[in-house]
Order: sequence, then C-alpha cells, then structure tokens
Amino acid sequence: MTPHPFGLHRSLDPPGVLPQLARRLDATPRALENEIAVSVRALSIDSASFRQMREAESSTGMSVRDQILKIVRERGKMHNPVTGSGGMLIGEVAEVGRRYPALRIGRGDRIASLVSLTLTPLTLDAIGEIHVQTERVECAGTAILFERTLFAHMPRDFPEGVALAAFDVAGAPAAILRDAQPGLTVLIVGTGKAGLLCLAAAREKVGGKGKVLAVEPSREAADRARSLGLADAIFTVDARDPVAMLSAIEGATGGRLADLVVNVANAPGTEASSVLCARDEGAVLFFGMATSFAAAALGAEGLAKPTMLVIGNGYVPGHAETALGLLRRHPPLGRAFAALAGPGR
Repeated sequence: MTPHPFGLHRSLDPPGVLPQLARRLDATPRALENEIAVSVRALSIDSASFRQMREAESSTGMSVRDQILKIVRERGKMHNPVTGSGGMLIGEVAEVGRRYPALRIGRGDRIASLVSLTLTPLTLDAIGEIHVQTERVECAGTAILFERTLFAHMPRDFPEGVALAAFDVAGAPAAILRDAQPGLTVLIVGTGKAGLLCLAAAREKVGGKGKVLAVEPSREAADRARSLGLADAIFTVDARDPVAMLSAIEGATGGRLADLVVNVANAPGTEASSVLCARDEGAVLFFGMATSFAAAALGAEGLAKPTMLVIGNGYVPGHAETALGLLRRHPPLGRAFAALAGPGR
C-alpha cells in the first residue's frame, strides 16, 4: 500500500482504518518515504490513563511498567484499552523520509509529538524511571510520525519536561482563549497541569469584570491553585458529588451558575456535576479523557438542561505556543507548573 498521509497503511487490525481506531498498528521502526522515525526518550502518559494503571497495579499486582510494555507490544502503540487514551512523546529525529513535506526538520532535532500516542506507531526497547508525580516515563524506543502528524520543536527557554507537559494539555487553555468572552463566569473542574493553564487563560479572557472559579478535591492542589491569584474562588469539592458542587457554584454566582464549564478532571463520574453547574444556555467543554459521552449526554437530558455539550479537541491552531505563552506571561504559574511537570533534562 502506498504510504498514506494519515497513516492508514500502518493499521493492521483492522486494515485500512485511521490509526487511532485500529486495535493494532505496524510499528516497524523504520521511516517510510513520507514519515519520520523518532528515537523516543520519554512518554508523557495521559493523566486518566496513568491513574487507571496505578489503580490496576494496586488491584492486580501488575506494575505500571509492565502494563505499558504489554500494551505497546500487543497494540503497536500506547493506547490504554480501558481509558482509550495515551499521551505524548519526546525524542530526537532519527530518520526523515525522502518525501516528508516539512521543510525545517532534520536528524537530531529535538521534538515533541502534538498528537495522541493512541495513533502513533511505537516500539519500546526499555522503560527506565517512572515519575509518578509528573506521569512521565523515561524510555528507549522508536516512534513513527506520519505526514499529517503534528509536532513541535522543543523551546530553548523551558526544561523539556515542562514543555512536554504544556504541549500535552495545550488544547484546553487554547480553547478557553478562543471561546470565552470578557465578563463571563468560567468554571474549571480540576486544577492539575491542564487546570492551572486553564485558570490563566480564563483570567486573561474574562478580565476583571468576569469570574474564574474552580473545584478540586485535593486540598494540596487547591491551595497551590489559590496561591496563583488567578481565580476568584477555588472550592475543595469532589466533582463526583453533584449536590456539593452545585451548592458551591450557586453560592459563588448568586444562583446564576457558570457561562462556561471546562472539565479537565482525570477521574470518571464528573459529568453530571459539570452539566448542573452550567447555566441553561451556557456550555460545558469536556477535555478530561475520563469523560463518558453517554453519561454527559444522558445526564443533561435527565436533568432537563439545554446546555451545549462540547467534546474538547486537543488541537487548536497555535495551541502549543499558546500554552508556552501563558507560562511566560505568568511567572508564578510557570513555577507551579514546573513543580508539577518536573524539569526533564
């Protein structure tokens, strides 16, 4: 089969489908004429996937390391069969196909993928240290990027761990900067790495006349977010408790609720709370990979909420530079984010 720009030629089971939909990919570590081969040094595992694998480690005894190796060996990609999510990678360009269209790419360039590992052919030779706090996995292997696969050159003014973590969650803050308007009330569900960037994006966009709210079950994470001074209020509430969350947001908004709710939680079961806390003609943007479409859609129907539900697209034009720009413009945010993401090398 002629190499396809979207990588259909790498789909083995079933053949000819988009790689993200395939159960198994051909991960042969050699670049075809319109591909790039990347020597992978680290994976940034999606937060929902990492959480699920740690829970599975506790219940089954199978280590996160062995789970990752098993998934990649069986699927030819890092595509968690439970959460359906993967993550991103960082490495150096090892080979560029002779018909690859990018003009500014060459062997040895340090790059990060800007697409999910769920559609990226990957072989792993070894897994090194696993950084639990930052969900980063040191490894050695080879990944294949297709003609239409997005990637970014690593910036010079950030440690690579920080840049990779920012790229991994860049779609959510970029969507807020695109969709929010001055004077609105924005609610962020979760204050991990994505949530912190979303707080900064929301504060910039709604301005002093708008409101930025957040909910976070971890007291430590909530205190860290409060210290940035970006939100009007941050509630230490578990978003899986719809009654408690609705009570907090009703109190903070005088019953008006939020114009825009952005869900970046890594735990399942937060859909109903997110819908409840949006005003009737508002919107809920689901970026958390633990989101259940059925729970969100049927929950909104059952609650008689005519709120618009949006599945977050991880790609917004310019999203990688948008995320880095937020870190540059808000130094306290940059420091907090670096503490969460880890410096890398």
